[in-house]
Amino acid sequence: MAHGGDVIAELTTDHDEVKELFTNIEELPAGDRQRKVYADQVTMELVRHSVAEEAYLYPAVRKHVPGGDALADKELEDHAEAEQTMKDMESCEADDPQFDMLVGKLMTEIRTHILDEEDNLFPRLREACTPEMLNELGDKVRQAKKMAPTRPHPSAPDKPPANKLLAPGAGLVDRMRDALSGRGK
Repeated sequence: MAHGGDVIAELTTDHDEVKELFTNIEELPAGDRQRKVYADQVTMELVRHSVAEEAYLYPAVRKHVPGGDALADKELEDHAEAEQTMKDMESCEADDPQFDMLVGKLMTEIRTHILDEEDNLFPRLREACTPEMLNELGDKVRQAKKMAPTRPHPSAPDKPPANKLLAPGAGLVDRMRDALSGRGK
């Protein structure tokens, strides 16, 4: 999930990809193993996306957008809820009765979060920042996603500087686990 452009274009494209994966899940019957494959892909993409937002987007919102602290805090709360849902979902197989409930919960959480960011946060950020700032943020977000974890870590820090220090190490361990297990292929 690295696309190019400013931070808003980058993150909006991520949103579109996650929505497409949700549609793929919804089109399959309950219990179909491919639903778990798609859910794992959603989790990997959302974790990388969230880590990048927490490291760069939300600090920029706090600094540049009027009322940015409250906006960033709300987005971090959304992330924490979704991350816990993904963590709970991680141990479920597609035929587990909890799986459908958790996937449905995650879809609701993320779709609401996406609408809030795209309709509220992104326009306010575009108004508060220069195009150069948005492009620079886009570059930072793309770099962060490359090193970010691919599995949910609900107890990990979500604010700088701790998140920027710990995420690359967790990301390395997660990518090794994914390679050994075949997850995300």
